[in-house]
Amino acid sequence: MSRCVKYILLAFVAVACLCCSSGGGDVDDPKPSVYYWRTVFRLDSTERAFLSQHDVKRMYVRYFDVVSHKAVAHPNATISFAQPVPEGIEVIPTIFIVNHCFRYDMDSIPEKLVDRVLQMNETNDVTGVRELQIDCDWTSQTQDDYFAFLGKVRALLKEHGMRLSVTIRLHQLNLPPPPADYGVLMMYNTGDFREKSDRNPILDYRDAYPYLKHLASYKLPLCSAWPCYSWNLLYSDNQFKGILYDVDLADSNVYREVAPGRHVVISSRALPEPNSDGSDMTWVNVGDSVITVKPTASQIMHIVEAVEKERPGINKQTIIYSLDKKSIQNYDNEFYQTLLNR
Repeated sequence: MSRCVKYILLAFVAVACLCCSSGGGDVDDPKPSVYYWRTVFRLDSTERAFLSQHDVKRMYVRYFDVVSHKAVAHPNATISFAQPVPEGIEVIPTIFIVNHCFRYDMDSIPEKLVDRVLQMNETNDVTGVRELQIDCDWTSQTQDDYFAFLGKVRALLKEHGMRLSVTIRLHQLNLPPPPADYGVLMMYNTGDFREKSDRNPILDYRDAYPYLKHLASYKLPLCSAWPCYSWNLLYSDNQFKGILYDVDLADSNVYREVAPGRHVVISSRALPEPNSDGSDMTWVNVGDSVITVKPTASQIMHIVEAVEKERPGINKQTIIYSLDKKSIQNYDNEFYQTLLNR
């Protein structure tokens, strides 16, 4: 073999290795996807139109949470299916586990969790389920227990021909990857909404940038999830009071707009909104301020490109968080087409 041919072959092998070694690769069978994060499965015409228009084929549906009470883990806020899942949509049951649970004994939970998901699939005629996703904001302190838990869940799922995916938050990128088939990089909730700041707590490049250097070497296949929602943050004397989810800021009897995205309360009253102290009601008082935060389409796409640069192929499957009429109307169809079809 001539020296020239050898160099050509070596160059070909080197390029092939680079193409295959993006720190764990991309997810198999990528599809335009959405999260569904409500306690009742019911789609209105706007949401159905969104699925159809953007050819969404995969839906990560939150089935229930796992919380702890008196050192015992148990399910909470289980979804009910008021409608069947639209034909052609693959459902991936998603379970949110409060990190605090891993301070206690979780040995019996993997089997109970998998059995509960399988039973919910059967009861609600959710067919063709090939995957389960676990969502947890685990830390280095709970890492060992969480990873052991995932290992048990993954083994149980394999008995049913299913795979395991997990969510990955930015701060977890500099920790070892969990034992799963792939991860979803959650590109939202990057800041602290409890602090008044010029940074957008949903997604801000300045908060995300320090973690992006870990993407290339992260040894787990990844896809990405991006926000489409906005928050109405309530403050009193610069102290965070809560998020107002269903507030009508156009009600001039209660709120006055003082600047774009900023309102002050002009009439005190109680609202049926969860409070930061855990109660079901939130008082808005005269003088309180409401700040509406939402990353712009251009801000999101700027970070999409930055993530892609560090980890080519990570955005081949993108997931919108979340499918909700009010949220998806925050952006136009062109934005969603660009984001979901990369």
